[in-house]
Amino acid sequence: MQILTDHQIRQKIRRIAIEILERNYGESEIILAGLNNNGLGFAQLLLKELQAVAPKSTSLTLTRIRLNPANPVEYEPVVELSAAELRGKSIVIVDDVANTGRTIFYAVQPLLKVVPKKVEVAVLVDRQHKSFPVKADYVGLSLATTLRDDIDVRIRGVEEMAVFLR
Repeated sequence: MQILTDHQIRQKIRRIAIEILERNYGESEIILAGLNNNGLGFAQLLLKELQAVAPKSTSLTLTRIRLNPANPVEYEPVVELSAAELRGKSIVIVDDVANTGRTIFYAVQPLLKVVPKKVEVAVLVDRQHKSFPVKADYVGLSLATTLRDDIDVRIRGVEEMAVFLR
């Protein structure tokens, strides 16, 4: 069952971008850190919208956090920006779906070593199955689903973006 259309996703991206700017008013730089592939794809969409609405005085930076969601302790999570580029900055971790919160929980690990100014979380879909102490600050759609349900987010390499509940 389709739960978000292309038009609805674009609306949510615009709203999240505006919220990010509001909560980071006066920041000289905002770093969007996309998780793996779909998180990076969502971060790229947010970046494009932020570039359209942000004041010229706000620098916007995109990076990726790489980690293995199935086994986040096997390989240490890696941020593609250096510690110096992250230190003292406002960082928004971006992912397509937050399920248990485990992936986001482990994505914060490398950021704790650089002492950022603040770390926030933006997700397109937030499910209500948290097993880890993670809260999304920016949410496109919040869903209460069963553990057996699957969320299929199609935002990369498609003509029409969509989110499906399976």
